[in-house]
Amino acid sequence: MELSKGVEMLQLDFHGTIIHPILLWDQEMAVLIDTGFPGQIEDLRVEMSKVGVSFDKLKVVILTHQDIDHIGSLPEILQECGNNIKVYAHDLDKPYIQGDLPLLKDGHLDNPPKGKVDDTLKDGQELPYCGGIRVVHTPGHTPGHISIFLKQSKTLIAGDSMYSVNGIIGGIHAPTTLDIKAARLSLEKYLDLDLESVVCYHGGLSKVNINDQIQKVISY
Repeated sequence: MELSKGVEMLQLDFHGTIIHPILLWDQEMAVLIDTGFPGQIEDLRVEMSKVGVSFDKLKVVILTHQDIDHIGSLPEILQECGNNIKVYAHDLDKPYIQGDLPLLKDGHLDNPPKGKVDDTLKDGQELPYCGGIRVVHTPGHTPGHISIFLKQSKTLIAGDSMYSVNGIIGGIHAPTTLDIKAARLSLEKYLDLDLESVVCYHGGLSKVNINDQIQKVISY
């Protein structure tokens, strides 16, 4: 689904679980926010081709956090694209993504996905790609969870800080959130942003009375 010019919400189906990585692109390059589950590189390729973006245009991967449904296809992307890809994540989740430490929620896996993180991100940092990307550190779901604010389209990529159902923000997903109190505090950062729409990795797009919806989750 096109959110604005050069911003696409992808939809991947993993055995009935629907997830929504985000693709940004302009004339020079493409940026992928989150990579899906392991084995979904072909799904990503198909979704990108639907909007006319070839896979070799992909130059940047931004990971919102370490969970397996977000980093799963990173090794395959790196294997195919090699040094042409720059990978970003928050410093607190970097060692888990790289395999230096076992994943906090999937540490039991014998062979978890892992890949090198080239650069770490911090709260308030701005990246110059595709019209401007602001990093918002939103710990709670994991220590290094980040959200992404797309300035041009006033869109928040919320990762797993919240989930939505049928266009309505449902709240924080407590069973998969490591620190509920921190997660709730993180949501307050969103109220300072000029938002017109939010994309939750689980649930997709919300675009009605966003600040009111977020305030309701914080106050719940």
